Amino acid sequence: MGCIARLGCLVMIVLLGFAAWITRDRWTGYFRAGPPAAATASVHWEPLTPAGAQRAQAALDSLRTLQGPVFQNVRPGDASAYVVQALFGRLPEAADSAEAAVVGDEFWVRARVRARDLGGSDVLGSIAAALADRERLMLGGTFHVVRPGLTEFRVTQIAIGKIRVPGPAIPRLLARLAHGAPLDSARGDALAIPTPKYLVDIRVGDGRLTLYKGTP
Repeated sequence: MGCIARLGCLVMIVLLGFAAWITRDRWTGYFRAGPPAAATASVHWEPLTPAGAQRAQAALDSLRTLQGPVFQNVRPGDASAYVVQALFGRLPEAADSAEAAVVGDEFWVRARVRARDLGGSDVLGSIAAALADRERLMLGGTFHVVRPGLTEFRVTQIAIGKIRVPGPAIPRLLARLAHGAPLDSARGDALAIPTPKYLVDIRVGDGRLTLYKGTP
């Protein structure tokens, strides 16, 4: 019986190990490090400032007239400051060291935030128990102009400290971060940003954002 019991335990361990391996994509997301490309020292991060938001607004304004340029390049920090002010009317008070960068064809924002502002286990699941009082929050994604006057920031990755947030938790965390700011009703992973109706495309790359206006 002892041998049979030990054999049964061994079989159970093997089965559990196999089950853990084939489902690793579901649970390893809780323990993977933050996005390597955005976390490397070579990435150039720019601070979010009110002056940067004004520069981004000026770039948009220059596209308004027929005689103006067809496109404008905007620095990541300026674009992010504009987006934050468009969503919330001000730069966040509870966050510090807010910065933005372009990594490949994705736009990234990071800041140190209070962990309690991110929600508890109902939002983050088991991640919540592993967080310190303040953590660095990183969000990466792309922009998509849905229709004249509305642009989405589609979030593809979020990292808190060295922990990558699993995909299913992203909509819950975005809703928590938005604090009543509009989320696109069709996409839980997107923030809806009001933009001028003449803005028809936003492309990310080469360390900048390029804004394009429509042509008559």
